[in-house]
Amino acid sequence: MIELNKVGVLLRDETEPNPFAELAALLEKKSIKAVLLAWDTAAPDDLDLIIAMGGDGTVLKALDVGSTVPVLAINFGTVGFLTAGDRGELTTIVARLTAGDYIVSERLVLRCRHPSGEIRAINEVIVRTSNRFCFVDVHVDGTKIRTIQGDGVVVGTPTGSTGFLLSAGAPIVMPDVRCFILDGIHEHNFTSRTLVVSPDSNIRLSISPKTRDPHVYLTADGRQVRDLKPGDELQITRSETSAKLIYFDPHYFFHNLSSKLDW
Repeated sequence: MIELNKVGVLLRDETEPNPFAELAALLEKKSIKAVLLAWDTAAPDDLDLIIAMGGDGTVLKALDVGSTVPVLAINFGTVGFLTAGDRGELTTIVARLTAGDYIVSERLVLRCRHPSGEIRAINEVIVRTSNRFCFVDVHVDGTKIRTIQGDGVVVGTPTGSTGFLLSAGAPIVMPDVRCFILDGIHEHNFTSRTLVVSPDSNIRLSISPKTRDPHVYLTADGRQVRDLKPGDELQITRSETSAKLIYFDPHYFFHNLSSKLDW
């Protein structure tokens, strides 16, 4: 059970009406201080928890601004695969949270080293072009396995399997499975298949000189990181730190699949 003294709250920009005052009042009754977090600033070091109020994009941002802090996500968006409750359940959520009636789901996180630094990603890392084919040489643990020809390449986590990878036709993977998911985007190869690899693997993506599109982009969890060019390489491994999400239902994953995908 997490000892709660100070909780950060991250709101989706367009959330109306602003629910912070209501949530802060509920937490104050439990002697817990609530502070409103900014999207472009790292969270304070003394937070015990972050409550993200929005959709999955808000959740990913909360995991970014407070990379070592557990996150409880309340759905103020539309889909919300990563959320643990809805906006109308604030009183119940706070009661269960302060009673310790929850579970902590630890998620694998990607570490991506690129030509000018490194980034963490909860869902996926994507290399893609804007118009022409992208040719990407894929190496796993030092061995070249293939060259992907298409709009790009995505390397994701089980958490990301219900995000971009879902729209790409990759398999849905339970979050407690430890693996990487590697797939091409609109490949010019009808025999191509999604590849699931060990989380201890080292994945190297090399932008081939065959790539003619001058605009090659690296994105992580939906945010653009930098431009790439032929000859650039990415090294993708498992991050030493995991992401922690709070849930109240032991079967939350299948519940969310049922409610969000109409299974």
